[in-house]
Amino acid sequence: MLNEILNTEGMTFTTHAEAEGPIAEACAKHPEIARFEHIGHSEAGRPLYAAMIGKGPRHVSLVAGAHADEPVGPEVLRLLCVGLIEHREALAELLERVTFIIVPHVNPDGEAANQPWIERWPDPLAFAEHAVRERPGRDIEFGYPEMRPENQAVAVLLRQWGPIDLHFSLHGMAVGEGAWLLIDRHWRDRTADLKQRWVEAVQAEGLGLLDWDRQGEKGFEYLGPGFSTTPRGEAMRARFEALGDAETAKLFHDSSMEFVRKLGGDPLCLVTELPLFVGPAGATRRDTRQPNQPLHALPLPIAAKLQLRLIELGLQAVGLQ
Repeated sequence: MLNEILNTEGMTFTTHAEAEGPIAEACAKHPEIARFEHIGHSEAGRPLYAAMIGKGPRHVSLVAGAHADEPVGPEVLRLLCVGLIEHREALAELLERVTFIIVPHVNPDGEAANQPWIERWPDPLAFAEHAVRERPGRDIEFGYPEMRPENQAVAVLLRQWGPIDLHFSLHGMAVGEGAWLLIDRHWRDRTADLKQRWVEAVQAEGLGLLDWDRQGEKGFEYLGPGFSTTPRGEAMRARFEALGDAETAKLFHDSSMEFVRKLGGDPLCLVTELPLFVGPAGATRRDTRQPNQPLHALPLPIAAKLQLRLIELGLQAVGLQ
């Protein structure tokens, strides 16, 4: 339903600051179903904001942008915030059942640092030259609940709405042979239909699947071509402790998925990993920033369409659509 209503054609990258006004205005016009809230500030003082849309008892949280060089997820959530409100009548039944808790960008400082290549998208050489990504100890995805002020702000918000029924952390990867979907290990045996329909959606867009068996490393348990369980801060800590590297182990806190599960209930947590640039098989196992690799950009409208499709499938998997 979301892809039938929300048009991704012609999408371009915007910024955290540019998106704030339209989202806040849409919420203000329809306070009966939407609320806009400043939830804190980034390390550099940029405002963090969230939109709560719907009035249902079931809670769906969506966050994006944790890794600085992954701009597709935030753009999708910006579209979703405004779209859910603009199309409230068509989505009335869903909005009666669900409250969406959406933080379009949890890392606006990272977005700002990557503007030199985002502004030149889809130039792979610009990406290779200017992409910035956080290292362990700075990685917001593995900083819950309080590693950075961004983590603290989002954690306070999610606690207010817990338990969560369905949680999305929208991610991406620099280069990959296809799509990779990460599924909460507690749901690995309850998502057969979701996986089948996701493969159909991916293949319908001419994209393949990333086949990467990481042998359980860092919590990535192989679920077949294109699928793995979500990584876990707990598993990352254990890995480095086993290597005798206690200092590195301390750099990994909980992921947003682990944090949401600790709020109670049995949330389905999903992490999208779509490539910015589609490359040959095995591309993610090499240096992903080699500009001489044969690769092509995955168009933003297609990537956004797939992200929205996964949101639909997640809602269906937990009985909300």
